[in-house]
Amino acid sequence: MPIDLPILSLLIWAPILGGLWVLYAGDRQAETIKYLSLGIAMITFLLSIFLYIDFDSTTHEMQFVEFAPWIRAFSINYHLGVDGISVPLIILTTFINLLIILAGWEVIDYRLSHYLAAFLILEGLMNGVFAALDAILFYFFWEAMLIPMFLIIGIWGGPNRVYATIKFFLYTFLGSVFMLVALLYLYSQANSFFILDLHVLPLGELAQKLIFIAFLLAFAVKIPMWPVHTWLPDAHVEAPTGGSVILAAIMLKMGGYGFLRFSLPIVPDASLFFTDFMIVLSLIAIVYIGFVALVQQDMKKLIAYSSISHMGFATLGFFVGFSIFAVTGSTSGAEMAMGGAIMQMISHGFISGALFLCVGVMYDRIHSRQIKDYGGVVNTMPHFAAFMMLFAMANSGLPGTSGFVGEFLVILSSYQASFWIAFLAATILVLGAAYNLWMYKRVIYGDVANEKVEKLQDINSRETVIMALLAIAVLLFGLWPAPLFEIMDETIKHLITHILQSKVI
Repeated sequence: MPIDLPILSLLIWAPILGGLWVLYAGDRQAETIKYLSLGIAMITFLLSIFLYIDFDSTTHEMQFVEFAPWIRAFSINYHLGVDGISVPLIILTTFINLLIILAGWEVIDYRLSHYLAAFLILEGLMNGVFAALDAILFYFFWEAMLIPMFLIIGIWGGPNRVYATIKFFLYTFLGSVFMLVALLYLYSQANSFFILDLHVLPLGELAQKLIFIAFLLAFAVKIPMWPVHTWLPDAHVEAPTGGSVILAAIMLKMGGYGFLRFSLPIVPDASLFFTDFMIVLSLIAIVYIGFVALVQQDMKKLIAYSSISHMGFATLGFFVGFSIFAVTGSTSGAEMAMGGAIMQMISHGFISGALFLCVGVMYDRIHSRQIKDYGGVVNTMPHFAAFMMLFAMANSGLPGTSGFVGEFLVILSSYQASFWIAFLAATILVLGAAYNLWMYKRVIYGDVANEKVEKLQDINSRETVIMALLAIAVLLFGLWPAPLFEIMDETIKHLITHILQSKVI
């Protein structure tokens, strides 16, 4: 691909403009807009693959940089660039959105063009979050993506969709207001919104702590961390299948990305000060929410709670690195923790998306998410049962799947800081197996439970392709995670070096 091609702008604006095209086309020619949407999603995914191919993994510098003045009076610019952390997240976004377009192919019969357009526009905005190098541009994309997600849940959601959408919007919007205040203060000190300028801005102890708290309120809600997690199960339960997939696979990762791009490098001293607090919150999410997932009767709600628990490993990995360095002085342990945390985010995107799609396949046939309404599905849907078994095992952290790699590295690195941190984090391996296998056993195994299950038809060719692509991703990164770590390695090393060199407290 030509080096001067504005590939990041294409990744952002091609799906947005394509979504507007689909919206303009309307529902008069349903088949045409399906193929149009699929073509736009496919082109965007291929662009992200070219991004990976042309990416230089031997440097931590921002690449594919694009710059144009936007609001000169306030030094706000259209400034884009990617590093080894943002590239995998962009690829994950384009891949998952392609599968969502396919998944809604025969399912959505109400305002189809609006549904497909919403996901295409959302994809472009999410790519913008991962590519923005200007803080206000980042905030613009961060807030703008709430609109299509609000509509996706509010229009195509379940009976309590209005309550779920309002709760989702209020939680995420109010948290983001504090982030905006922090960004404006940083601008007053640096006279720049360039994120890398903010990374080297000297700040006092009190200012760092207040800025960390402001960022925390925005990013913790998005992940979400305990105790600001209560919006997520409601949003998942009421969202259509595609909405649940994009919410779990991509939008939750933006909170983790925010910590990596803003909190840790801009306020390293405050991050060190709050390390123990963040580790405690992460462990509560891992252990307590794991027990909450164990008692759920709604499959979507169970997977939603498991997402909160698994994302606890990401925040644990981010902050346990500080503790490792404080206890042992080891930067290699900090790199292992950080790399494991990012790997956990990517892996969770594949696995959680796959599980929500599995629930969607069954819901489309029986129109129930309750575990008690199923049983013996393997007798009528053997191919589906095999795929769901793989994803349930991956969600339990089975070695050989991507779900094992990130969790294992975070636990292994946590041991260098504290045996008890590692011990508590490892309990999720038991809890994860418990709630995943308990759900799988009751839904898939046993005798055919009722007449509806008896009439089930196995997955068709379209659904098989979707499941197979996700299965390949889960197994590929479980057996061969090296390509992902190679692209992240230099960026992680630079981030940790910058954090440790910046400490002044």
